[in-house]
Amino acid sequence: MASLAESAPSGVQRERRFYLIMALLFAAESVAGFSLAFAIGMSSFGAPWWVHVHAVTMTAFLALYVAQNWLVWRGELAAHRKLGAVGAVLGLWLIAYGCWAITMTLAAGRQPPFFTPAFFLLMDWMNMAVFAGLAGAGLALRARADWHKRLMFGAMLSLISVAWGRLVLPPLFDQRGTVLILAALLAHLAAAMLLDRRLHGRVHPAHWWTGGALVAWLALTFAVADNPAWVAFSQSFAG
Repeated sequence: MASLAESAPSGVQRERRFYLIMALLFAAESVAGFSLAFAIGMSSFGAPWWVHVHAVTMTAFLALYVAQNWLVWRGELAAHRKLGAVGAVLGLWLIAYGCWAITMTLAAGRQPPFFTPAFFLLMDWMNMAVFAGLAGAGLALRARADWHKRLMFGAMLSLISVAWGRLVLPPLFDQRGTVLILAALLAHLAAAMLLDRRLHGRVHPAHWWTGGALVAWLALTFAVADNPAWVAFSQSFAG
């Protein structure tokens, strides 16, 4: 209810407003990224059925994240908690289906041409691992609102990399462009850190965990993707 939102301390309400704005920004970035992909022919409605299922799953989770932040901003915490159970189930489905869809992408030879199969497989599986770790920790710490909202924000940052991949990579056509994707994600995180400094005088540890996970995601991808054993493993999926 709006009255509950209005009765919240000003600092708490500023945080709630910030995370709602960021959730809406994530949605806008997703629309922009996939619209660009369609415009330049990277994506089309002629994709296999499993690609569409994956798109619906990702869109549903993003919509749920926006709704959850809207409920918190409104002060409707009971509804937020009830909807959280749906989010947990959807998150598990997203992880399991996402990992399978990544292998299907390789088998169908549908990975972007600027990624080697080994790089693509490791990058996307690592991304799923980062999402699973941050979202799982956020769910486990749902009773501690300060950790919960920041860890879920970090989990969404890992997912939004898919949209940023379509905003950054098409003009570059080089897997080194993933460094720019990481920079974009860290810029979002820096905004959240700055808010913490202004409201609390320090950056919450959850944001450092998110930053470390995102940097490790890309650093390990570059470090391991060319390993002969990993290349051979990835080729077992490639079509």
